[in-house]
Amino acid sequence: MRKLVVWNLMSLDGYFEGEKPWDLAFHKYAWGPELEKLSEQFGEEGDLLVFGRKTYEGMAAYWPTAEEGSKVKNYMNNIAKIAVSKTIKDAPWNNTRVVDDPVAELTRLKGEDGKTIFIFGSAELVASLMKDGLVDEYRLCIAPVLLGSGNPLFKKAEQQTELKLLSSSTAANGAVILTYAVAKAA
Repeated sequence: MRKLVVWNLMSLDGYFEGEKPWDLAFHKYAWGPELEKLSEQFGEEGDLLVFGRKTYEGMAAYWPTAEEGSKVKNYMNNIAKIAVSKTIKDAPWNNTRVVDDPVAELTRLKGEDGKTIFIFGSAELVASLMKDGLVDEYRLCIAPVLLGSGNPLFKKAEQQTELKLLSSSTAANGAVILTYAVAKAA
C-alpha cells in the first residue's frame, strides 16, 4: 500500500504563498543545502506527483527551464505526474496526465504497489483529500518568517485531524522541517 504525502514550504504564520499567486519570495528564508538534499530524497522515495490545476500550471511553466540543481530538475521533469482539473484537458508537461476525480484515482493508486505519492502545493486539493481521509503524512518546512497575510495552506476544515510527530529537524538557516503522520481512528 502506498502513502500519500503532502509536502509544502510555508511561513511560520501558515501561508504557503503571499498575497498573489506564486508569490514565493519568502522561500529564500528556508532554501539551502538541507532542502536541496531533501528534494533529492523525494526523488528516490516517490514515483508520482499530484498537483491541483493552479499548482500544476505554475510548476509546468517553471520546471522545464529551471536553473535548480540537475537532480531536482530531472526529478521534477521526469517523474509521473497527475494534474487534477475539471477544466484543463491537455497537460503538456512531460509525463503528466489529467484526472478529474482525485478521490477515486488516489484511492485506487494507494491500493497498488509502488513508491510514495507526493502532493506539492495545491492547498484546495489537499483540503479535499484531507476531508476524504486520503492523506497519510504531512511534511512541512516552516520558513523563519511571518508574512502577515497570504494564502493559507490549511483552509477551514470540517473536522479536527490528529497528527503524530514522526521527525523534526532544523536547517542552518533556521527553517524547521516537520513530518507528521495522520493518526488513524482505531
